[in-house]
Amino acid sequence: MAIFPTICFYVFSVLLLASAAMVVSARNPVHSVLFLIVAFFNAAALFLIAGAEFLALILVIVYVGAVAVLFLFVVMMLDVDFTQLRSGFQRYLPVGTAIGVLLLAELVFVMAGWQFHPSVPQLRFAPATTAVTNTVALGRLIYTDYILLFQAAGLVLLVAMIGAIVLTLRDRRRSRHQLIRMQTARDPKETLELVEVGLGVGVKVLGIYRPEATEPGGIDDDPLAAGQEAGVHHAPEAH
Repeated sequence: MAIFPTICFYVFSVLLLASAAMVVSARNPVHSVLFLIVAFFNAAALFLIAGAEFLALILVIVYVGAVAVLFLFVVMMLDVDFTQLRSGFQRYLPVGTAIGVLLLAELVFVMAGWQFHPSVPQLRFAPATTAVTNTVALGRLIYTDYILLFQAAGLVLLVAMIGAIVLTLRDRRRSRHQLIRMQTARDPKETLELVEVGLGVGVKVLGIYRPEATEPGGIDDDPLAAGQEAGVHHAPEAH
């Protein structure tokens, strides 16, 4: 009976390593995200073999159902110029190589101090059934022994989210802000005009209603933005 979990372990491990390598080596970012989803599924299967069904379900529900799908939508919606992206590969190759060598040295340093317990070969793939389920045991461990580390991880994620918002949300000088007070206080007769359109009348006869044209420039050159700064509202004019 122990030969089947062993075969499954090696099969899922090989698939996980292969899909992880394809995530890095794939030229198309959409293919990289799809291989990442395959890697998540194989890692979830390894968690199931190890008896950690809660971690397996969390990996599938959170990472595959939310994170990987978000990555896929972002990659497909962004207009990325791959030619320009690959043009700086040679320039940043030394820096990338140095960072890779440093990370490899850290992994070797960590694995050098790793020691296995003498009873590891006698352990089974799935732990013995106890009165406490895997989910309950994991919850007690996180919220009792490692509660401070868990809260610290939440604070780190919160700071990262705030930093991303601060770095991306920038108020440009040409941004046109909406003044709700002025919009609700204005008279509808100043902005609305009822036009009786006959049957079959096109734009050549009726004309096109457009807002007042403005020259490109900064906020000082923009009549609409300057009017908002002075408290004056410009209504669109009919031409």
